[in-house]
Amino acid sequence: MNFLGFLYFYLLNPDIMMNEFLSGEQAKTQSIDALFSIFSTSAEKGLGNEDVEERRENYGFNELAEKHVSPFLKFLKNFWGPIPWMIEAAIILSLIDQDWNDVAIIGSLLLINAFIEFFQSHKADNAIAELKKSLASKAKVKRDGTWAEVEARELVPGDIIRMRLGDVVPADVKLFEGDYLMIDESALTGESLPVEKHRDDVGFSGSVVKQGEMNALVYGTAANTFFGRTAKLVEGAKTKSHFQKAVIHIGDYLIILNFLLVMVVVITGLIRQESIWQVLQFALVLTVAAIPAALPAVLSVTMAVGAVKLSKKKAIISKLVAIEEMAGMDVLCSDKTGTITENILTIAGLHPIGDYNEDDIIITSALAAKAENKDPIDDAVINRLFKHDRLKTGFEQSKQLRFIPFDPVSKKTEAEIEQNNIRFRVGKGAPQVMLELCHNREIVAEEVHRIIHEAGSHGYRTLGVARTHGDEKWHFVGLISLSDPPREDSAETIRLAQEMGVEVKMITGDHQIIAREIAKRVNIRDNILPASEFVNLPDRRARRLVEEADGISEVYPEHKYEIVELLQMNGHIVGMTGDGVNDAPALKKADAGIAVAGATDAAKSAADIVLTLPGLSVIINAIQESRKIFQRMQSYAIYRISETIDVLFFTVLAILIFNQYPVTAIMIVLLAVFNDFPIMAISYDRVKYSMKPERWNMNKVIGIASVLGFTNVVFTFFIYLIGRDIMHFSGNELQTLVFAELSIAGNLTIFLSRTRGPLWSIRPGSGLVWATLISKGIISLIVAFGLLMAPIGWWVLFVWGYAMVQMMITDRVKLLAYRVFDYVGVKFKK
Repeated sequence: MNFLGFLYFYLLNPDIMMNEFLSGEQAKTQSIDALFSIFSTSAEKGLGNEDVEERRENYGFNELAEKHVSPFLKFLKNFWGPIPWMIEAAIILSLIDQDWNDVAIIGSLLLINAFIEFFQSHKADNAIAELKKSLASKAKVKRDGTWAEVEARELVPGDIIRMRLGDVVPADVKLFEGDYLMIDESALTGESLPVEKHRDDVGFSGSVVKQGEMNALVYGTAANTFFGRTAKLVEGAKTKSHFQKAVIHIGDYLIILNFLLVMVVVITGLIRQESIWQVLQFALVLTVAAIPAALPAVLSVTMAVGAVKLSKKKAIISKLVAIEEMAGMDVLCSDKTGTITENILTIAGLHPIGDYNEDDIIITSALAAKAENKDPIDDAVINRLFKHDRLKTGFEQSKQLRFIPFDPVSKKTEAEIEQNNIRFRVGKGAPQVMLELCHNREIVAEEVHRIIHEAGSHGYRTLGVARTHGDEKWHFVGLISLSDPPREDSAETIRLAQEMGVEVKMITGDHQIIAREIAKRVNIRDNILPASEFVNLPDRRARRLVEEADGISEVYPEHKYEIVELLQMNGHIVGMTGDGVNDAPALKKADAGIAVAGATDAAKSAADIVLTLPGLSVIINAIQESRKIFQRMQSYAIYRISETIDVLFFTVLAILIFNQYPVTAIMIVLLAVFNDFPIMAISYDRVKYSMKPERWNMNKVIGIASVLGFTNVVFTFFIYLIGRDIMHFSGNELQTLVFAELSIAGNLTIFLSRTRGPLWSIRPGSGLVWATLISKGIISLIVAFGLLMAPIGWWVLFVWGYAMVQMMITDRVKLLAYRVFDYVGVKFKK
């Protein structure tokens, strides 16, 4: 474009000169040459590194700026909400009553709670931020004439990028080279069908490439994209996870229990004509101590810490609640290729058809490839070709004019070739697909099927190769047998999964014969069901067939969604692996969607878990770690419920029976602080994973917690009576004795709740032990020397001994309770 052309362009479009970005409409109406000139770039070279740095300073990174809340405001938010309001109300009542000690202690509780909540939230946010970095999208970009892969956030206007099947479009782009793209813009426009794009069309950031491959010029990044200018924070209706339901269930149970018992305290105080301020203050503090305000935070941090551990084992969690779903997963639908097998293909045999020979098969299939795409099949063919000079010469005399890359729907690759001024087409793909293209299919079909069957009996995949001649009719050239052996650890890993209660169903697009042969080698039974046998059947029959099948063969991507849905109808928690753009719906539908190593950006975006190492063993590691995390969450839930029952029921019953407050409001505040603080270490506790899938059984959780809690209530009453009738403690000393028992014995309950067997069956983590000892050591000094309460001196050692005996007896009660609940659970299922 000459100078006058540019002047005319800018006069008509002054906003480009002012804002340095184009709208989609402006980009579409301008020629690609004009845009190359505007952005000072070229298709051959792209931008230079200096240009990139300069533009990044002007435009920033290609990412939407997140709304960051200052740490100070985050901290202040911890003083706002139902629980802080109750603590603040208790402080106000203490001020009215001019009880300065209570003001100081309850105020300290408010600050400590705020600091703990802030610390836990900050810890979880940091863990999630680190995981997000691991999931950053990549883009293939040409700079200084060389193609390289960079993070999508590093793109700047003027970059030349290449997009292909499965890529998420990383910025607003103008297409200029390639055949076509089919792009899914549903996330932006609501249009459900993919849109076909050609040269001079534009693509928008956030849309997904469904088919094709093209080069494009980036003209808009970050907030200057169609998506960036129209994005809104919309909170959609979401279904609650099992984790969220469990937290709500526990919270509801304790809040109702607390409300009923606190009302008893208030009514009793009013009947006895006690100070209304003191009664209300005690009721508020008791409520604060009883309601598990920290429960969601502790459980979320436990999952966040676990997610970081999983990332070190090459499994990146994109949604924290997926950890729980992995723990409960009982069916894993695993891709054969690349997960069960090596996905390192080698040519096991060449089978020419008719007048063609083995050289024709290799040259034809290599012409239907694009070496820079690094496709495993293409790599195998091209490696074979370059081993022989005679083949290489024939290949290099040809020019690829047009290339249509493989997609999972058509199951083939095509190219248009020019050789010695003659044009023809070549293709390779699934044998049945290539056979359907050929005019001579009826003549060669029997031989083709015989070769497929024979190769399949050895576990080999087969690839059909065809080409056209001057008559434009397709001719079947031959078949390539490809060897993709199982991974060395696949058989042992699948056996371990089965021992852990996870049924592994093999999912493959390969023929039934191949699937059966591979299944035999990896400890999967050979009841392999072709997808065509359950598609379009009534749900009941289809559910039964998929349930009984050990694997599904000849699967298209759309079948995966149906497989997941049918298994979920049967009550299973289903994991599904996938790597392609068309796997995204099934990955979203699955309870645990797993994007395997090398998955497309579209698959990663849809998945709950992204693997960065190939093979099944990573998934098994993720299941084991998820079950450990679940054990930690369940341990804390049981502990917190039992402690609430102990404090609430003993306090209220003592007020009714003995006509006095067995502990002071200050003591309840200290209990809330010193019993929850060491439990933060539960996230790092040493646990053993279960050999069965884990699910929240709230009846059992609340049942076991109630047994522990009420057993502790009995022991608390005993020590109260010992202090009153045997030790002859005064009222204030008796309160200190009871406080010491509630704190020391109560905190030791965590060592009971963390195991199903005897408390010594699993050694606790050192962090949990030290946190408990330090906090209880401080409590021991407080009660011994009488800080904020009457001193009991060396009697604190008696409390420690009493707490140890209590722990051993309660442990026996716990074992009996588990036997009863397990027996009732089995009888109920029958």
